[in-house]
Amino acid sequence: MKRIHVFISGHVQGVFFRAYTEAKAKKLKLAGWVRNLPDGRVEAVFEGDDDQVEKMLQWCWQGPPASQVEKVEVKEERPQNLPDFQVI
Repeated sequence: MKRIHVFISGHVQGVFFRAYTEAKAKKLKLAGWVRNLPDGRVEAVFEGDDDQVEKMLQWCWQGPPASQVEKVEVKEERPQNLPDFQVI
């Protein structure tokens, strides 16, 4: 079990980044959340199987088709056994 907290910068708001992130996370059976920040970044937490979390992190560097990801900051944290994934 792994948990990462990410901050994604670039053209990542107004391009359905949160909806695509939620769909991808659910497909990978990850728990956590995603939200927009006032400074234009997207913040997310992903918890689950180590390999699936790594796949999600790789996807964050790409994002949905209309996005332009410039930077992904990653912090590993202690898993909190979140029940599901949601947009907040």
